[in-house]
Amino acid sequence: MKKRMRSKLDRMAKQLEQRQNPDGSWTFCFENSPMTDAFMTILLCSLGRREDQWVDKLVERLLCLQTREGTWKLFKDEETGNLSSTIEAYVALRMSGIKENDERITRAKRFIQDNGGVGKAHSLTRFMLAILGGMKWKRVLPVPIEFVLIPPSSPVGFWDFSSYARAHMAPILLLKSRGYAHGPQGIAGEMKSMYREGEERTPDGERHFLNKISGALGSMGGLSPSLKERAEQFTKNYMLERIEPDGTYMKYFSSSFFMIYALLSVGYRKDDPLIEKCVEGLKAMILKTERGYHQQNSPSSIWDTALLSYALQSAGRSAGDGPIRKSIQFLQKHQQFRYGDWGMESSVAPGGWGFTAGNTMHPDVDDTSAALRALTSAAADRPDMRDSWQRGVDFMVGMQNPDGGWPAFEPNKTNELLTLFPINGAEAAAIDPSTPDLTGRALEFLGGYAGLKKNLRGIKKGVNWLKKAQEIDGSWYGRWGVCYIYGTWAAVTGMRAVGVPGDDRHLVLAKQWLEKIQHRGGGWGESCLSDQVKHYLPLSRATISQTAWALDALISLEEEPTPAIDTGMQTLLELLEEKDEYPTGAGLPGNLYIHYHSYQWIWPMVTISHYLKKYG
Repeated sequence: MKKRMRSKLDRMAKQLEQRQNPDGSWTFCFENSPMTDAFMTILLCSLGRREDQWVDKLVERLLCLQTREGTWKLFKDEETGNLSSTIEAYVALRMSGIKENDERITRAKRFIQDNGGVGKAHSLTRFMLAILGGMKWKRVLPVPIEFVLIPPSSPVGFWDFSSYARAHMAPILLLKSRGYAHGPQGIAGEMKSMYREGEERTPDGERHFLNKISGALGSMGGLSPSLKERAEQFTKNYMLERIEPDGTYMKYFSSSFFMIYALLSVGYRKDDPLIEKCVEGLKAMILKTERGYHQQNSPSSIWDTALLSYALQSAGRSAGDGPIRKSIQFLQKHQQFRYGDWGMESSVAPGGWGFTAGNTMHPDVDDTSAALRALTSAAADRPDMRDSWQRGVDFMVGMQNPDGGWPAFEPNKTNELLTLFPINGAEAAAIDPSTPDLTGRALEFLGGYAGLKKNLRGIKKGVNWLKKAQEIDGSWYGRWGVCYIYGTWAAVTGMRAVGVPGDDRHLVLAKQWLEKIQHRGGGWGESCLSDQVKHYLPLSRATISQTAWALDALISLEEEPTPAIDTGMQTLLELLEEKDEYPTGAGLPGNLYIHYHSYQWIWPMVTISHYLKKYG
């Protein structure tokens, strides 16, 4: 089997080298839910660009993804269709010109009506409907725009949001304040007809949150026209100050989508150069897949390039080899040296990396550690690279939360009052707490590549945080991957890298859990539903990346191959001969899951390399 592993590893490495771009990067699709395809279709049509070539291409993909029942899903094993995705696709197809009596539309409409109507949709979907006049703003967001001016001394305020939440809430609050509602009357009417009137009770938690806001605004003198005007100007400036060189707003499709409508709400014309440039920037994020053209929410060029370079180096390529040298040059070029919002919470100097090459002000911990892994070998020999590497390490260490764990974007965004904010997914997206996957991967880099060990105070705090975060069954929850396999892999490999012994009871529990959930066929597979019910749910079949993660964790724990490892490695090699499209990346529970096209290369290469390095 080892001979087969080496052969497969070498073949994959050569194929990757052939796919590398001239600038040293790799391009693989960041394939997310159908929402972005639908929203881009809606955006182009509402801007009067129905004839744009991308409308037909995106519609073609949406129709390709429709199920026989007339629905759209976030992942294959979703039991029925996804209500929000189906509403989004319905609106996009209608705005593209497909008739209301078309069978594909009538089947979708029947599903929407049978499953609670548009009022049951996810908040992002309802915001889109409000923009088009299909729902009333007061029904979708009861928070006044003056919320953004609440001072930091108050129990809760705008700056307590995670950076991702701020990016979206600024334009959405402005849209609500302006009462923007402009869409085709016929389609708006159809949406209203699918709204079920009924008792709308504000949950106790949301009522508590709204009372806190009212109290804070009362201490500021209450609502007034001048305060509203200041708040509208603040949200407008917040967006304009965070527009990237390509015209997009923080390099997210979703935030850019809402920004464009927010700018229209304050008087910008549809053909304003700012809006034109943003639309072109979004078009540049469209990528061809086997099932048509897909609007990526954010290209993954930094993430993919860093991890692929790391995978190739794990497989034996050196920092001096051409493909590795080019990838390192690309990564070094895109290190960020300007202060972003994170600087309000940390005194550390800039030096991190973002998710994509067009992101110039929004670094994150995971992309920084990924880039640093790729740079480590070169940094040992080159002073200029060593400086970049050290700045990245300092930035990463400076992002650690006071509780010992690591967040995604900014430290100290842990105000749990915001989890009561009246939108779906607030508990996952409104704040940026420490998570097991980010903490584990941070420790894995700091221990395995920066040489820091468990006796250091910051490392000890990280390990202690992970131990407290372990689930009773021995697993860890993964926020940015699916889900408990991902979190457990990150936690185990992180703790091992900083010197936690394999017989530590937390690691023994994790090992037992991984072996317990191994499929009879030898692989591992976990459903995206785990992310929603908050406990492990098996997938009926194994996936490449989840099998690789589980194996990598076990390899880090075992001095000799076990039957579980050997049968797993055999299965991994077999899986590499098949097509694997199941999403194993997570963005927002119940709303956004990601099929990283790069993962079928990265994680098996890393795992096979670790197996061969450890076991010969």
